[in-house]
Amino acid sequence: MADRQDRRVAVFGAGYIGLVTGACLAELGHRVVVRDIDPGKVRTLQAGDVPIYEPGLGDMIARNKERLRFTLDIGEALEGAEVAYVCVDTPPSVSGDADLSRVWSVVRSLAGAAHLRAVVVKSTVPVGTGARARAALDEAGLTGTGYVSNPEFTAEGRAVSDFMHPDRIVIGADDPAAGALVAELHEGIDAPVVTMDVRSAEMVKLAANALLATRISFANEIATLCENTGADVTEVLGAVGLDHRLGPHFLRPGIGWGGSCFPKDSEALRQLASNTGFHPMLLSAVIDVNNIQKRRAIQRLKDVLGDLAGREIALLGMAFKPGTDDMREAPSTVLASRLAAEGAHVRCWDPLARHDKAEPWLSATRYASPEEAMGGADAAVVVTEWPQLKDVDWTRAATAMRQPVLFDGRNLLDPVRMRELGFTYMSVGRP
Repeated sequence: MADRQDRRVAVFGAGYIGLVTGACLAELGHRVVVRDIDPGKVRTLQAGDVPIYEPGLGDMIARNKERLRFTLDIGEALEGAEVAYVCVDTPPSVSGDADLSRVWSVVRSLAGAAHLRAVVVKSTVPVGTGARARAALDEAGLTGTGYVSNPEFTAEGRAVSDFMHPDRIVIGADDPAAGALVAELHEGIDAPVVTMDVRSAEMVKLAANALLATRISFANEIATLCENTGADVTEVLGAVGLDHRLGPHFLRPGIGWGGSCFPKDSEALRQLASNTGFHPMLLSAVIDVNNIQKRRAIQRLKDVLGDLAGREIALLGMAFKPGTDDMREAPSTVLASRLAAEGAHVRCWDPLARHDKAEPWLSATRYASPEEAMGGADAAVVVTEWPQLKDVDWTRAATAMRQPVLFDGRNLLDPVRMRELGFTYMSVGRP
């Protein structure tokens, strides 16, 4: 058997998952070629720059430049490769099903690469995709190439750490030798390797994200009940989370979940269930609660300001979470759209997010600091819990606003202090 350090790996897709996968496999000692179809992205990576913001990723790519290359050429990526990773995106289609067109494009491009020992799909796909992929590989002449489902469990903002220090490595294989090879690629990572059939591995990612989304939606429902009864959700869920059977993780209310995984995967799982003739009542409620939560902030502002037409509203934070520039399914996009529909003018601040192509933001005015965004505003909304917001001079902000109205959608600030500073202060589930 070849030495682990000599493994050749092709990674298809240079998005969040592809870049992190390629960089981390190179860090583990493998020789990796990442292939993408976007010439601009490939040129950027070849020049040593990283087109996305992910802590630690740029340094890791630079550190492994002798083992990590980027290309547009399929042949270059596959030359000598033993394993091909499929890391392309699978966005929702018009029907709500996952759009697998990019996955099938990669699979078709492997035709003739019979030297591959394994094709590994990290993209999040519906259960049953592996069986179709197996048939497609056989049709492409790769009957001796194993198929492996190796779902990713990385969170943006800590994706590198999550890959190198995971809770588990899930491997679903139709061929034990291919599964063992993928496990070997991860040598050097201290985590349990959980092996199973392909269909079960495909379900793990969807089920895990759906459960996390459920905890957040549950926290938001309890927060609304606390608002209606005078209880403090921080105290309530803090005590609930001390139960060893439950734990505190993802029991934080807020303005709603977003990003590239929770909305897409929850909807994909609901659609998958519907396609089998089963209506997932709990999952549907989880999604509905989240959709409503994003809009409740607008009603809270209207409760104080009345008609929002002509009002200046500052949204503090645009990315769906701190530590990333990702705007996919960010709650801020819903808020911006709803405010515009109410006739308000939207101001915004975020240290990283790019909104040049996000339609709800085209009419918004972006500011370089939270203080500038709030100057002259009728109200402000904390949308993303950026740590910089804790360092804002809120005394000056209160005097600089036309009306010191603040809705803290992340419960980031102290209610007593904010009211002492003169704010009409609202938060989620706190009296």
